[in-house]
Amino acid sequence: MELIREYLIQNWSVILILLAFAVMLKVTVFLDQKIIKKMYILVIVLFAFSMTVFFEYYLEEQNALENVRIVLMMIRYSTTPFIIAMVLFTLIKKANVYYFVPAIVCAIINFISIPTGIVCSIGENGQLIRGPLGYLPYIAVGGYCVALIWLLYIHSNKLITELIPMIFLSVAFISGVTLPLIIGVDYFKIFCSTIVIAVFVYYVFLILQITNKDTLTGLMNRQAYYTAIDVNRKDITALVSIDMNGLKAINDTEGHAAGDEALSTIALCFLKATKSKQSVYRVGGDEFIIICLRSTEDEVKQLVERINKNVSETRYNCAVGYSYIGDSGREIDEVLKESDAMMYENKAEYYANKNKE
Repeated sequence: MELIREYLIQNWSVILILLAFAVMLKVTVFLDQKIIKKMYILVIVLFAFSMTVFFEYYLEEQNALENVRIVLMMIRYSTTPFIIAMVLFTLIKKANVYYFVPAIVCAIINFISIPTGIVCSIGENGQLIRGPLGYLPYIAVGGYCVALIWLLYIHSNKLITELIPMIFLSVAFISGVTLPLIIGVDYFKIFCSTIVIAVFVYYVFLILQITNKDTLTGLMNRQAYYTAIDVNRKDITALVSIDMNGLKAINDTEGHAAGDEALSTIALCFLKATKSKQSVYRVGGDEFIIICLRSTEDEVKQLVERINKNVSETRYNCAVGYSYIGDSGREIDEVLKESDAMMYENKAEYYANKNKE
């Protein structure tokens, strides 16, 4: 009982946050059920992780059961990259199970280390002895942190309201690599609470963002577009209009699920094409607009080229047009009409060429 009491004292904040996390997942009805299930798994893993860390350091303080302690240490080393992989797998649309491969490889090496000591071992006096791969756990976590920052960024709408929570989440994970080297292994006693708080805060951010996002594609929605036009009017230098070609044919011949897949795929093409001053909005069924802030006309042309290149690598096709404002001071409605006109010309050319085939 004393051991349980000590665990509760040290981890009560973690337990409360995880309970709140579970309750919020239960009452959240507008998130994709697959995402909610993944987050439930993440909650369970984080709870198990907190227990592992607690018992490992309890055994260290007692200088007891060294064989059990080294097993718990390897579980901790293996779980940390797995947690980051799980965050990536949960938060990123069209996530790939291959995200877990480095974590699995790292776990295999860690457990091989239990009898061999290639990562680390425990000396006679209970001190940690690093092996030839002693910094592998830190390298694995560092690599996953870089991947986390990069993948969340390229799958985002490049808005400051999205970038700040990403930075917050990334800093929390990066602290797991840097702070142990600065303040020592005692940091791992608070590492679990750090990660739990960071993931929970990011989840709250997702809930707050849900009214501005299109649930199918992850892009900002029509209402967010109108807000962005009002807020950023002075900084808007160009609009890009995009319309998918052939969506009705896909829906009619392959079903609406295939149509949804097509929209999600091209939306990802748009996100990958945009830079930090360019944001994508889904304003209709297969209609999209990109707002360019403080962009030169060359940057807008390069954006259109990247969009066409990305989409050409799929089985789908889009019509694209743009209108550059510059310093002309034209009204947004006029600019949008010009952008749409170029897009419709591109669409007409596509169907004219298709009919000739």
